[in-house]
Amino acid sequence: MSTATAAQHERTAAPVEHLDVLIVGAGISGIGAGRYLTTELPGRSFAILEARGELGGTWDLFRYPGIRSDSDLHTFGYAFKPWREKESIADAPQILSYLRETVRENGLQNRIRYHHRIREASWSTADARWTVRVERADTGEQLTLTCGWLFSATGYYRYDQGFTPEFPGLEQYTGTVVHPQHWPEDLDWADRRVLVIGSGATAVTLVPAMAKRARRVTMLQRTPTYIMPVPRRDHVANLLRRVLGEERGYALARRKNIAQQYAIWSFCQRRPKAARRIIRWVNARQLPKGYPVDEHFSPPYDPWDQRLCAVPDGDLFKAIKAGRADVVTDRIRTFTENGVLLESGRELEADLVVTATGLNVQAFGGIPMSVDGEPVRLAETVAFKGMMLSGVPNFAYAIGYTNSSWTLKIGLLCEHFCRLLAHMERQGHQICRPEVADPAMATRPFLDFAAGYIRRAVDGLPRQGDRGPWRTSSSYRDDERTLGAGRVADPELHFS
Repeated sequence: MSTATAAQHERTAAPVEHLDVLIVGAGISGIGAGRYLTTELPGRSFAILEARGELGGTWDLFRYPGIRSDSDLHTFGYAFKPWREKESIADAPQILSYLRETVRENGLQNRIRYHHRIREASWSTADARWTVRVERADTGEQLTLTCGWLFSATGYYRYDQGFTPEFPGLEQYTGTVVHPQHWPEDLDWADRRVLVIGSGATAVTLVPAMAKRARRVTMLQRTPTYIMPVPRRDHVANLLRRVLGEERGYALARRKNIAQQYAIWSFCQRRPKAARRIIRWVNARQLPKGYPVDEHFSPPYDPWDQRLCAVPDGDLFKAIKAGRADVVTDRIRTFTENGVLLESGRELEADLVVTATGLNVQAFGGIPMSVDGEPVRLAETVAFKGMMLSGVPNFAYAIGYTNSSWTLKIGLLCEHFCRLLAHMERQGHQICRPEVADPAMATRPFLDFAAGYIRRAVDGLPRQGDRGPWRTSSSYRDDERTLGAGRVADPELHFS
């Protein structure tokens, strides 16, 4: 191409679209961020990029039987939108309906751009903006956008791939193997022997749901998990709504459940031995007389060292008591033609094996980022207020709590983010960059949680500090003070 032709092409090429904020992900966090920007900063331009063809994130991606929340929707729902269903523990279709209503009520339909996958994001200090390279997943078209702020609402796990360990002898197994993250729509398990490998929230959801149609379902676990029955309906919350109305009743039920969650978590932290005894007593009452509770329901760690699994109305225990399901605690030596051979020598035969073996952690959607030409190495960054990264300008993220409802933190983060943008506008700032003042500050893992899927990925994640504002809080009460009511400005947050 000649110099004159190139110049003419440059003049006629479509201008690159610029947005004030680019939100990545149209799940519960991204939709929440969009709503707060709409109401708190109505003059700001923004878009929500969603790699998939539907909104909802987790609640649209996972299609396995019985999928539901393990937090009550009075706290898992948004503070600004009452939960109106009678069931406090909700299934995926109910949550999806709630999210779609939120999108419609806040005019976000045209803000979401589906099939837009970010391939790369690079920050220029000279231009005070991000340049984002996007690929259309449906057409293959390559796009470029620029934005003042990049807001990651992608959660912390890979949507395209779940975690499955390498099982010896798997190739000789003649039955069907599925991972819950990739559930086939036409899978039929009626009158089949089902083996669910795992003991986390997915496994304890699958077992009672599949037991309704299967010949028998066995949950095979290496290590027990703390499991507690919770009522599917919150009768106090439903009463408050009837007496006080939707808005006030929901707000009060939300405060009640926040306090309840905090009290349970705090008790488990302060009195782990007492908490363990109480959980065992509850489990024993739910299970058949003489059932080996200690073998299958007494983990070697303290309550809330890993997330407590909730089973609505004790459905897992009911399936065991009815003889439709059982639990085996052992390790797999090898797969066989008809099932699995355990280290104890016992063989479990199965027509269908479900590997509910966890997630693959992926921070910020796995998007490669660079700042002024230098790649961002996440393991060398430190989290600021649980929402930004040291040395990375104009980048924010939304990651919720692991010890209570995810969305509680998302609301506080989004409110604080909007106040930060308003502060920058008032002061005439364009750039905001957290920087650690004390290079000798001790650090610890980004997600201070003992779950296996976190431990597998911890070396590739950011760190957190041992003091504020670099320590990521896991307390809603503390975050209400620092994020909800606290000042935006901070000595270690640099504006220019």
